[in-house]
Amino acid sequence: MDGRNPVMELVHSLRAVTVEFDLLGAEFAARHGLHPTDVRALIHLLDAARAGTRATPGWLGEQLRLNSAGTTALVDRLERLGLVRRSRDTADRRRVLLDVEEKATELGWSFFGPVIGEVVAAAEGFEADELETVRRFLAAVLESAGRVRSA
Repeated sequence: MDGRNPVMELVHSLRAVTVEFDLLGAEFAARHGLHPTDVRALIHLLDAARAGTRATPGWLGEQLRLNSAGTTALVDRLERLGLVRRSRDTADRRRVLLDVEEKATELGWSFFGPVIGEVVAAAEGFEADELETVRRFLAAVLESAGRVRSA
């Protein structure tokens, strides 16, 4: 036995992937004059759109753990850059909805498209049951991190 713990090796691998993606996000932010929080906001808004969640400034502030003033400044900045659009909810005109503009999606794909392509290519080398195991593992890790963050 070489003394290596396979679970800790997974933890270290996950950390390495996290650091690498964080560096990519920071490079993207710097290249486009964004703050790292701007990038996280765009990711949350894109994820919300994929999930069918109608994102409001209050919802976004909760996701980013920002107060109302910080969220307003963030949304103002993203709107000024043409990356996010505010609109009124047709069901409740008092409610403001946030949508990612096509410009933001295009910037994201132009930068992150190659790494997404590499990840997809890597994943295609795995069987469906292996991918399901990875999916379950990542979902469990995400849930665990959320619990720790909320504590």
